[in-house]
Amino acid sequence: MKKHILFIVTLACSFATAQTKDTANVNKIEAVTVNGKKVLVERKVDRLVYNVQNSMLSQGSSGTEVLAGTPLLQVDESKGLLSIAGKNGVSVMVNDRMLNLSGSELINYLRNLRSENILKIEVITTPPAKYEAQGNSGIINIVLKKNQNLGWNGYLITNYTQKTYAAFSTVAGINYQNEKIKASVKLMGYDGDKKSVENYKITGQSSSISRNERRDMNDGLGLNANFDYSLSKNSNIGLVYDITKGHSNMDIHATQNYFTNNTPTLQTDTDSKHRSAFTTQMLNLYFDQKMGEHKLSFGANYYGNLPDTEVNFTTRNIADNSMQTVRNLSGVDYKIYLGQADLTLNLKKIQLETGAKYSQFSNNSDIGYFNFTHGNYIIDPAKSNLFDYNEKNYAAYVSAGKDLGEKWSVKAGLRYEYSQTNGFSPITLSKSENNYGKFFPTAYVSYKASQDNQFSINYSRRINRPYFRALDPFRWYSNPTTYYAGNPSLQPSFNHNIEFNYIFKNKFSAHLYYQRTKNNFDQISFLNGIDLISTYENYYNQNIYGINFNYTDTFFKIWESNISTSLSYNETQITRFNLVPKNGQSFYYSLNNTFQLNKAKTFMLFVNYWHNLPSRDGSASIKGRASFDAGVKMSFVEKALQVNLSVSDIFKQSGFKADLYFTDNTQSFNNYWDARRMTLSITYNFGNQKVKSNKRAINFEEKERAQ
Repeated sequence: MKKHILFIVTLACSFATAQTKDTANVNKIEAVTVNGKKVLVERKVDRLVYNVQNSMLSQGSSGTEVLAGTPLLQVDESKGLLSIAGKNGVSVMVNDRMLNLSGSELINYLRNLRSENILKIEVITTPPAKYEAQGNSGIINIVLKKNQNLGWNGYLITNYTQKTYAAFSTVAGINYQNEKIKASVKLMGYDGDKKSVENYKITGQSSSISRNERRDMNDGLGLNANFDYSLSKNSNIGLVYDITKGHSNMDIHATQNYFTNNTPTLQTDTDSKHRSAFTTQMLNLYFDQKMGEHKLSFGANYYGNLPDTEVNFTTRNIADNSMQTVRNLSGVDYKIYLGQADLTLNLKKIQLETGAKYSQFSNNSDIGYFNFTHGNYIIDPAKSNLFDYNEKNYAAYVSAGKDLGEKWSVKAGLRYEYSQTNGFSPITLSKSENNYGKFFPTAYVSYKASQDNQFSINYSRRINRPYFRALDPFRWYSNPTTYYAGNPSLQPSFNHNIEFNYIFKNKFSAHLYYQRTKNNFDQISFLNGIDLISTYENYYNQNIYGINFNYTDTFFKIWESNISTSLSYNETQITRFNLVPKNGQSFYYSLNNTFQLNKAKTFMLFVNYWHNLPSRDGSASIKGRASFDAGVKMSFVEKALQVNLSVSDIFKQSGFKADLYFTDNTQSFNNYWDARRMTLSITYNFGNQKVKSNKRAINFEEKERAQ
């Protein structure tokens, strides 16, 4: 009898380490193996999986804290950045649907996401053919826990942040679910200021030294509504509507000094007030139909952004105390329309995915430059512009995956995208057109040598299309001699990615990669006398070789640690202009630690540190950066009330310092964006806590380019 019991328990434990599609079964197995090994990190054929439910971060943590503890991910909340090691960008999905947020909006969303609702984080460094080929970026997929409970619940989250200035944000939401309907409504408000100091120096025959002291003042109100209705057991329809209205304002005091052969030629100071009101709206409609093991999905998206900006600046010539007053008006209208269809076929021996997508972009800009003369603002036609940009993209893909026995898995896909772009300026009569079609293959092979050792190799080809602001040729002046202008002739860049991955005992992982990027574009500045012009140009190719190591483990049952290192070497070939390539290495490491301070798991301490050593990239040498963060997490009233207190960048080490090299000048940056901060966050949950919110995210990668 004892032998039979031992056999049953052993069999249950072995099942607990196997993959399963049934969430209910997973929960039952976990009940048997609660004292056994919990897998934190595992490797799938095309992604790395961090099982949040098996982590100490699963209780009382924000979404940003969970992501900061995930292998290969880097989070910089002060700059609104979320990145994957070795990638230039990242897209975020929730339950396999793309989230239509970026920058500070994305960070705010993740900060208000509760770790109790997160099942796992999937890090996709080479996205399959199903996803957009846009950008040298990876994808983060946040998988939320499934929910079969009926009823309603609500939550209230309030945050207070003290930097140089105070900032506040509040989120309130209600979730409801019955046998047919899933619905949620979320209201959001925020109001906060931030101080930034930017120092910029150009040293050469023509030289300049400038310093900007800026106060950013951001506020907004938002509404998000989700509604999902089950037409039958196998089909459902739904919509997601999101609207945000707010302001993005700045007060800037700037000083400028100009030199020719080290002889001063002009010294000015400028006071400017930027006042920008915006309204963003997003609507998503979808229909999902399950057909046994197969699934058919249709989706339609709309995104609109209407920023309306007025900048008033007054520049003073310090030598003669003369003044020049200018007004810059900007009206911009971004619109994106999208339709797509996706079909997944789970056949007996192979999983097949195919689909098609159509997207249309439009960007209409009206930029006016007005000089204040004799008591009136008079338009300057030479510095004003109208610009209309339109883009259409057609895409289709097919992808197939197969398990070859217990050890080998393969997956391959092919995506085709055809783009039509045209831009026209009625004032300058300049016109640009570009039509092109490209194939984007992806391939994955995974080999499980043993229970403890797994290997995989991936390949993908991708495209990086310029975002709207980089294409718009209007001149945006910060003073009468300094302006930024987009480049409508900018071309997309293409890159090839090859990766080799290894994971040992689901704790240690190694990620070796090579990237080849051709026709890269970036922002570049030129000084002609006292005229400083910044724009975007295609001017370099680049090879990057890199390796990342990560170790995640739990010690003494009370200490969970995530240790990451990243080493890369870049080779840059300059194809235009007089930049000097700075080939060299970069090294990054991070230590994230969570300590459980009581048996009830209601009191946690976290201590985190990351450090970027001095590095070289493209034509730049970048100084070292770091950040030391610490805080506590406390739960009360059966974890319905959570209080988090944290301090970030305690030693003020995260400023950005770099030198950019040209053959005839060197451009130096020394910037700090108010990263040192104290944050107090209070979350209160009420109602049936087993009901999860209807967080239907949407497949809307295109929205990223409307920044």
